[in-house]
Amino acid sequence: MTVVQKIHLPSATAEQLLESADLTVVDLRSPSEFAEDHVVGAINAPLFDDAERAIVGTLYRQRGSETAFEAGLQITRAKIAALVGHIAASAGRPLVPEDLDEHVRTLGEGGMGDMRARLVPELARELPDGALVVACWRGNLRSQSVAALLRRVGLSDVYFLSGGYKAWRRYIRTRLDTWSPPPSFTLRGLTGVGKSLVLRELERLRPGWTLDLELLAGHRSSILGMVGLEPVVQKVFERRVVERIHRGFPGRLVVEGESRKVGNVILPDRVWQAVRGGIAIELVADVPRRIDVLTEDYLGEVDNREQLLAQLPFIEKRLGPIKYDGVLTGLLEAGREDELVELLLEKYYDPLYRHSEKGIRYAATIRSDEPEVAAAEIAAWVETQG
Repeated sequence: MTVVQKIHLPSATAEQLLESADLTVVDLRSPSEFAEDHVVGAINAPLFDDAERAIVGTLYRQRGSETAFEAGLQITRAKIAALVGHIAASAGRPLVPEDLDEHVRTLGEGGMGDMRARLVPELARELPDGALVVACWRGNLRSQSVAALLRRVGLSDVYFLSGGYKAWRRYIRTRLDTWSPPPSFTLRGLTGVGKSLVLRELERLRPGWTLDLELLAGHRSSILGMVGLEPVVQKVFERRVVERIHRGFPGRLVVEGESRKVGNVILPDRVWQAVRGGIAIELVADVPRRIDVLTEDYLGEVDNREQLLAQLPFIEKRLGPIKYDGVLTGLLEAGREDELVELLLEKYYDPLYRHSEKGIRYAATIRSDEPEVAAAEIAAWVETQG
């Protein structure tokens, strides 16, 4: 009877990853999986690229787990030296030359069942500074085998993520669902009054007070809100929100008034409750100032014009396809930006905003012509609220 030599592998939890400041997290999933979302600060060192992952997945479905395992093992043996070198370099670890192919062959002897029996996960109580954590989809053989191999070649502070990326996502959702925001204040006002400018100036004056949802979403929360920005998908947005929540707020929270959707992402329930339930502070500015803010925001970069031209027809259709067909795009193409913005405010944004704000009672009204002055007034006013 063959005795299978056990390899004890320390594992880390998703919570420990967020709690530990000095970590290197290596995501072994394919590039497309990584691009969709990943652990905060992770780097990608794929065990299989997208095509290889598709091959292994097809074999698993058509011929079973052992055939897929053998195919994956052969792919790994062909690239293991480059993979381990990449991981070690990314983590800043010295690497002693080893016969890595032989290590992989030995680890895979006996098939998938023996490998599972050989690898024994053990949850670590805490992670040391500078630890290296490898992650895969479920925290199974991909990450466990690579962790075992890295430890075998001398990297003793290697862990694998228990439950993998799936556990990370569950943790993110739990943090969002159980978050209790501090007393909240919501900056409201017509489009172009500079709510984001004031919010970011407030963050400079009172570090930690704000939750900048538009910055985290890469979107300005309007039909034109993606112009010049890089909108993110829901999973990335939620990860960014949790990362910000984790840093904490010093007894109060200031957010910008948003709809439930910011671009294509949806505000989690507790975040939405903070926005809608926050004490309302109205920001006001005259039309010329609002035109300046929006012109700089949307047309400050030359490349933004093409994006804006592509989006304006959607608003023309909403305003009336007969009366406004080509009107907005014509103004932009003619270089009449101020007229374009004023028309958008008068006919589209202001009526839409006033409708959405019905029933809102403002606790304070502050002029926002100068964001620095407005932010200072808001800070002083909020501090009087206890």
